[in-house]
Order: sequence, then C-alpha cells, then structure tokens
Amino acid sequence: MNRTPTVTSAEHLGDHRLLVTFSDGTRKAIDFTRWLKGPVFEPLKDPEYFRRFIVDGWTVSWPNGADIAPEALYDYAEESRPAA
Repeated sequence: MNRTPTVTSAEHLGDHRLLVTFSDGTRKAIDFTRWLKGPVFEPLKDPEYFRRFIVDGWTVSWPNGADIAPEALYDYAEESRPAA
C-alpha cells in the first residue's frame, strides 16, 4: 500500500498560498482558497490569521484547530502547477 507523504514544511507565498514541502521531497505551491468554506475555516479568510499556520507533524494547521489532510493537499498539489 502506498502511503501519502506528510507535510514537513510550509512557507507563505502571499494571499492564501503556501509552498508546501512533503516528506517525499515534493514541493508544491498550493492555493488554499478552495478549502476556506464552513465555520472552522472562516477565520482563515483573514490574511493575517491565515499566516499564523504551523506544520504540526503531519500537515498544515491553524490555532483554531483547522487543518487540511495531507492526502488532500498532496492530491491537489498533483493537480496544481509545480513550484519553481
């Protein structure tokens, strides 16, 4: 069974975009706008709050408990343009 890589680091690129590095060495620029729906993600619409992200050992998360599964990030990154 293939195991989805976890997030090892992330850098803010502006707006709601992060450059995410996965445990397999893949680096992708990801626009998080698509996930900013619903009550738990509402605070992330504020760019200042969005920048308060952390890498919690397996994915990107925020102080209010919002996070995106690394599988979703990795799959979406595969659909996105690779970071330079």
